[in-house]
Amino acid sequence: MKSDTGELFISAKIRIRESDIAESFIRASGPGGQNVNKVATAVQLRFFAYRAGLPHDIFTRLIKLAGQKATKDGEILIEASRFRLQEKNRQDARERLVSLVKKAAEPRPPKRRKTKPTKGSIERRLKAKSIRSEVKKARSKVTKD
Repeated sequence: MKSDTGELFISAKIRIRESDIAESFIRASGPGGQNVNKVATAVQLRFFAYRAGLPHDIFTRLIKLAGQKATKDGEILIEASRFRLQEKNRQDARERLVSLVKKAAEPRPPKRRKTKPTKGSIERRLKAKSIRSEVKKARSKVTKD
């Protein structure tokens, strides 16, 4: 996942350079007592997707998948505060970024082609409908002629 040069490997063709990522450490919210008030353990990871050199189709899918995490400038902001340790939160944020980019890099499934029902299936459906109609007619009240 991480090389000696500081790159994150996504696939054979896609790598994230360390220069395309900025991390800042902030205080986590929520319960935790004194530790939360003193230590900045939460990580705010900013990925500069616009300058990462991603192919255009992957970039657009990435921005779409990121949703509210993406900014108008083409940056993706990921906050991780699941753990109490700064290093674990840092690793968690990077893993979430890698999984997001991997998902955006997946090939799109082929478009579905509409098919027509066969003549036999249309006939069977209509026959079943008429049988059902007869059953329902037989349930109605009998009228005197």
